[in-house]
Amino acid sequence: MTAAATVKRPDTQSNVSPLAVSVANLDVHFGDKDNEITALSNVSVNIPEGAFVTMLGPSGCGKSTLLRCIADLVHISGGSISVLGRSPREAREGRDFAFVFQDATLLPWRSVIDNVRLPIEVGKHAAGSFADPAELLAMVGLKGRENALPHELSGGMRQRVAIARALVTRPRILLMDEPFGALDEITRDKLNEELLRLWQETGTTILFVTHSIPEAAFLGQHVLMLQAHPGRVKEFMKVDLPYPRSLAMRDTVEFIQVTAHLRALLEECL
Repeated sequence: MTAAATVKRPDTQSNVSPLAVSVANLDVHFGDKDNEITALSNVSVNIPEGAFVTMLGPSGCGKSTLLRCIADLVHISGGSISVLGRSPREAREGRDFAFVFQDATLLPWRSVIDNVRLPIEVGKHAAGSFADPAELLAMVGLKGRENALPHELSGGMRQRVAIARALVTRPRILLMDEPFGALDEITRDKLNEELLRLWQETGTTILFVTHSIPEAAFLGQHVLMLQAHPGRVKEFMKVDLPYPRSLAMRDTVEFIQVTAHLRALLEECL
């Protein structure tokens, strides 16, 4: 991989790491005064730059809402959010983050490489501010499929394209909302391993929403557990498992202990 696709990895082992995201006393309400729903209440969390944080919680706890608040896609009712020291709107306009949804949302008439190039064609950008699309496709294991159309790819391949497209702007933060939820277990496992490799190679801060306890434990340095009705922080738990991680780790006693603790926490959140 050449320098065009490389981002220096922040030192997350130092005692004081710069913050990628800081959420303080966040409240989010939907609806009007007569039919108001509190989606998030008094949520506070600090995400170090370069970290991999997974988000767990029961349905309706506000995981996706929190991700969308950080991305400036949902209006906040109270509290504050700082993204790399700026407001979410400033971070969005500065392309400090990218968003990967559960559906790859590729344009069906564009080839794989043209889908990856799409962010380059939108808006005004400084010369040299993008990674090379072909190198990114090679990084996600799609070298040789640059000219294929989306319908010619499997679901897992389409999600690889979506990840490459998100990385083409060299974002410092990658927001991922259940990106592998619709995939079969084998494909999901392979993409979990690939995502960890990409994280370690690029140094991108990742916030990853999932409903899978094993996936949250396998990927995350930390797990943010949210409680429902209203959505609020139950625990911000450090996952004390070494990197690099392989799928074989999931059969170890240490991994089972982590997932057992997360399952107990999740049951308390229902």
